[in-house]
Amino acid sequence: MHLAADLYAVPAAPENSESPQLTPTQLKVLRCVRSGLLNKQIAFELGMAEATVKVHMTALMRKLNVRNRTQAAIAADRLGRLASL
Repeated sequence: MHLAADLYAVPAAPENSESPQLTPTQLKVLRCVRSGLLNKQIAFELGMAEATVKVHMTALMRKLNVRNRTQAAIAADRLGRLASL
């Protein structure tokens, strides 16, 4: 039986792994996700098509090993990468 909390748990990165290598655009998209923007809003903010935002989100979620945008935002906090943007 799965608990509801398991659905929102962010998988922990292995201790000996390096931080994922994110492109500058992926970092910008991640910052927008962390701010709570929708894909359409991110597309407008960054001057790209909504489909392009979706491509970046898919790549981000794979690199961060998360299943949804909430987990991606939490992982971004853990990485501490957004302070430089």
